[in-house]
Amino acid sequence: MTPVGTLADVSPALAAALGVEGFADGDDLALGEARGVALLLVDGLVAELLAEHADRAPALAELAARGSTLRAGFPATTAVSVASLGTGLPSGQHGIVGYSMGVPPLDDPGAPADTVLNTLRWCAHGATDPVDLRRELPPERVQAAPTVLERAARAGVAVTTIAPEIQRRSGLTRAALRGGRFHGVSALGDLAAAVLDALGSGPAEERAFCYAYHGDLDLLGHAHGPGSRPWLMQLGIVDRLVASIAEDLPAGTVLAVVADHGMVGTDAGWRVDLDTTPALLAGVRRLAGEARVRHVFTADGARDDVAAAWRSELGDAAWVRTRDEAVDDGWFGPAVTDAARGRIGDVVAAARGNWTMVRSRIEPMETALVGHHGSLTDSEQLVPLLLARG
Repeated sequence: MTPVGTLADVSPALAAALGVEGFADGDDLALGEARGVALLLVDGLVAELLAEHADRAPALAELAARGSTLRAGFPATTAVSVASLGTGLPSGQHGIVGYSMGVPPLDDPGAPADTVLNTLRWCAHGATDPVDLRRELPPERVQAAPTVLERAARAGVAVTTIAPEIQRRSGLTRAALRGGRFHGVSALGDLAAAVLDALGSGPAEERAFCYAYHGDLDLLGHAHGPGSRPWLMQLGIVDRLVASIAEDLPAGTVLAVVADHGMVGTDAGWRVDLDTTPALLAGVRRLAGEARVRHVFTADGARDDVAAAWRSELGDAAWVRTRDEAVDDGWFGPAVTDAARGRIGDVVAAARGNWTMVRSRIEPMETALVGHHGSLTDSEQLVPLLLARG
């Protein structure tokens, strides 16, 4: 199925369905008008595996039969995609450009990146004793664009974010999902009830926008591999979650189910260990990103040599571009701000096939994972857009 847009298109289309001024009408996503909308992000819901295992998820399969697909955006990873959903912007504009990214001083985006920020945990990446960086790198400054939730709330929409309680004041929540109220949940029944309450508890004339998050499918994909038995069992549970919400949607409301990325399964035979490959470290000042996408920050004057070495050493295992080439090729969207440009590596490598570029010494937990994502392949990029109406 040809993608009808990207994740960055979803929240603006939902806001437009509510009649919030300043947003496109969303015709390409076929949302129409609504008095209430719920955006449910199922982390790691792989579009091709949903199609392959429709018998495991009949409710999702029924929605998929009349649904659409989207491209996740680049890199195809949770923090980047959550920021795109939250702001309605691609990574080159909201500036969250990786699972981890080099961040120059906020007052001097043209300076060399002096911190590698883990954007999920908002701490120094790779540290044995992670340091919370919310004070040094305020999320509202790292991602300064107004969110769709903020704009909807200012327009009088009742806005609710529903996610695990631990995410209430996280750096990523503050950066990408600020606006409205936060409702912490601890289980799937809690999540489903909170979504329905957010859509139906106010006056009939009140507009409502609800964002909700479920992450266990992604967790099992990383640990056991996408399409593994644990992953498929969890897919069935997610199916029931979506069905329980869709069955009780109030009249005039829309549920949009999306994923933030797909996933590929890997093993040691498809692995390049950056920490033990000297040719890939020569001239390198810092490394960021994750196993399927690497941002390579180089020493002064070393960019071209590093790019050549990475192309030579990785061969068909990865697409390798300089920053300017990746920007010109549209990897980070049609426009890239100065702030975002400073966070993109001098060289960017995106894995092909099932290859990974791991760091066994700096990232031992990530290296041990079976499932990975982030790159440009359809398995990682294509995500479902499933719509149910009350």
